[in-house]
Amino acid sequence: MSGDYASAIPELIMAGSAMALLMVGAYGGGDARRGVILWCAAGLMAVLGIWVATTAPTGQPAFSGAFLNDRFAQFAKVLILFSSAAMLVIGNGYLERRKLMRFEYPVLILLATLGMMMMVSSGDLISLYVGLELQSLALYVVASFNRDSQRSTEAGLKYFVLGALSSGLLLYGASLIYGYTGSTNFTIIAGIIKSEGVSLGLTFGLVFVCAALAFKISAAPFHMWTPDVYEGSPTPVTAFFATAPKVAAGALFARVLYGGFGDAVHDWQQILVFVSVASMFLGAIAAIGQKNLKRLMAYSSIGHMGFALVGLAAGTEAGAQSLLFYLAIYVVMNIGVFAFILSMERDGQPVVQIADLAGLARVQPAHALAVAVLMFSLAGLPPLVGFFAKFFVFKAAVDAGLAPLALAGAIASVIGAYYYLNIVRVMYLSDQERPLDIVSGVFGKVMVGGAALAMAAGWLPFVSSAIGLTDATLAAARALGG
Repeated sequence: MSGDYASAIPELIMAGSAMALLMVGAYGGGDARRGVILWCAAGLMAVLGIWVATTAPTGQPAFSGAFLNDRFAQFAKVLILFSSAAMLVIGNGYLERRKLMRFEYPVLILLATLGMMMMVSSGDLISLYVGLELQSLALYVVASFNRDSQRSTEAGLKYFVLGALSSGLLLYGASLIYGYTGSTNFTIIAGIIKSEGVSLGLTFGLVFVCAALAFKISAAPFHMWTPDVYEGSPTPVTAFFATAPKVAAGALFARVLYGGFGDAVHDWQQILVFVSVASMFLGAIAAIGQKNLKRLMAYSSIGHMGFALVGLAAGTEAGAQSLLFYLAIYVVMNIGVFAFILSMERDGQPVVQIADLAGLARVQPAHALAVAVLMFSLAGLPPLVGFFAKFFVFKAAVDAGLAPLALAGAIASVIGAYYYLNIVRVMYLSDQERPLDIVSGVFGKVMVGGAALAMAAGWLPFVSSAIGLTDATLAAARALGG
């Protein structure tokens, strides 16, 4: 049993620290300590991310196979921890200027991140559900964190109601899987499928589980909560929604399908193909008419999750690797974009309309250039890294015999490029009588510039070899398949 707890040291540290920081806030000065609590939470996640990436050992499945500490889980945890820490720090200035910062906010982010870490390490349907609900319950609260805003309250309520629906679908699917296999453990389920095949009842259970996970990753047609929650939530919360939870949901999707249903690829592949195509085209077309940057990024996330699922639909090791590679690049791009959105103000008030970007290139040329690079990368234009992320998922699909899916993805990518390029057009070719103010600290500027630089130079051999992203994703994919 001691070995079991050793495998979950990062999670135990996160849980203990969240409780300790909550007590500090509740009994040690309340909101007067919010800055200390925030920096402690962000620092803890950054340190744990470094430790997991460099020295954390992998081990055998713990807690009777319910908790997995392999290379796949470690890769996902590093992405989750670093993106959560970055978003926590980036959003601090925005929340302070709006007088929205409370000491509970970083504690809730810690608890949500803990749930994500449990999700990607789950080896059992029960541990999966516990991690998923821990993440979701914290996110329901932060979505409605601005108690004085009707839109924020509405966003939290919508997310809660629809999240409860998805949890019900997950539990019903899990009960069917348990009823037809006699186990909730992924390894045992995989063994039964290999020896006995997939029954009709088990197929129904798998469909319900896939529907619930598609909701968590905001893939069409289970995307209905995303635009309203992105727009109504405080912008730092929207930025958080767009990064770490996407990694956790995508990795969990891969964990369930590869770990428990790896020998039933043809049964779930058609589900993912449909969800992927629907997400790519919905995200590409619905975003065209958006005027609000946050809603545009919501539809952008739906589209990008569709592209990520192209790799997962391949059902191969290369497909899993391309999924992880795509998620890593997607997170970096979104950190840069939302760091910029958080800095957008005029006369001391935040602005999120695309029209507010008019003439930015003349008053803030460096920021405009960085945002343009990020938009080109989100659109998937070569030679930026966003292009290679899409290329890898399309290649994995073609190699798995899903060439029509890759072709559909390429068409959707061309359509979606319109609204990204439109933002660049507004910045460089439109006139604005009242220039936009850029209010960001050093950390925010570093995030915007660093993300743009990573997208522009990440494909260079000496840079990519230094980062080691390809090797890390390959090792993670092999651990998932093994």
